[in-house]
Amino acid sequence: MFDRPQVGEKAILVNIDFGDIYHEDNTIELSLLINSAGFEVAEKIISKRKHPDAKYFVGSGKIEEIKLLKETLEASTIVFNHDLSPSQERNIEKATGLRVYDRTALILYIFSLRAKSYEGKLQVELAHLDHLATRLTKGWSHLERQKGGIGVRGGPGEKQIELDRRMLRARIKQLKEKLEKLKKQRNMQRRARRRSNTLSVSIVGYTNAGKSSLFNHLTHENILAENKLFATLETTSRKLFIEPHHSLVVSDTVGFIKDLPTTLVEAFKSTLEEATGADLLIHVVDVSNPNRNDQIEQVNKILKEINADKLPQIVIINQIDKIKLNPDFDRDDYGNITRIQLSAKTGDGIEFLKQALVEYNQKLINERNGQYV
Repeated sequence: MFDRPQVGEKAILVNIDFGDIYHEDNTIELSLLINSAGFEVAEKIISKRKHPDAKYFVGSGKIEEIKLLKETLEASTIVFNHDLSPSQERNIEKATGLRVYDRTALILYIFSLRAKSYEGKLQVELAHLDHLATRLTKGWSHLERQKGGIGVRGGPGEKQIELDRRMLRARIKQLKEKLEKLKKQRNMQRRARRRSNTLSVSIVGYTNAGKSSLFNHLTHENILAENKLFATLETTSRKLFIEPHHSLVVSDTVGFIKDLPTTLVEAFKSTLEEATGADLLIHVVDVSNPNRNDQIEQVNKILKEINADKLPQIVIINQIDKIKLNPDFDRDDYGNITRIQLSAKTGDGIEFLKQALVEYNQKLINERNGQYV
């Protein structure tokens, strides 16, 4: 679906400020996305505009600047921290000779790199085809040719673009049917867990907040945990035994991000449903990130989109080792632990999380046995 970049391939970053108070943070995040995709950020183009240019998004003056940078830096790719229209994408490619990624295409590309399981690959393909369906004209030289004559598929006079659309629709339908079957299998597994009174816990949070590190520390697993956005793409579930009579299933989910493409929200709902079917959410926050409050808001926004916003939630203030905070926890008015300060890296404060999980598990057992306390 995508061309993999060569080692050290250079990209030019473009971020236009339309009055966004998080403009600087957006530039940092885009740099991390570009690095996660395997590109090297060769130059950052940052400027202010009142509104996008209809033809080039950045205006003709910036396009000339980009053309000069391309030769100087030997860059091959340009990445926009914005969504481009198909015509803008074509115009920029034609004017600069650079491969163009907008924000959605870049995130789709990273997801294509990370997808390993059968379901993950299906989800990425579905998201890619949904995205492609809106920009079929890109890169197709034959789209305006008419098909016709005896023995030609599609009937006389049918344009090639209509054939392409029909093929896309057929494949999208096929992918959705396959994902629906996988969803039913997961629902059966979930019902079996509920019958066994097993607490289901999903770890959620902004990408790169330390979810996988926390999962590894709890379960003694070794899933990928590195300083890259979307290092973990697919849900991983493991059974966790904390103490006698207290076992649970804990799942590490895909990281969230601001302005997650709609196609990915839809395509990955089946993966994120591990969160919707949970009894408890562990929301991991990187306390050392200056933009943490906005990230919390973005995660809660996506949880609302997938109907998981009403579930009980423990907020994990992670990476306290970076700012020298002490491990601690808070309870709500009902006595539930709702906030814990810990370090998934050093393990400081993990005992508070285990204590909270035991308490929630006991509460679940009591409720399912009709013993309300």
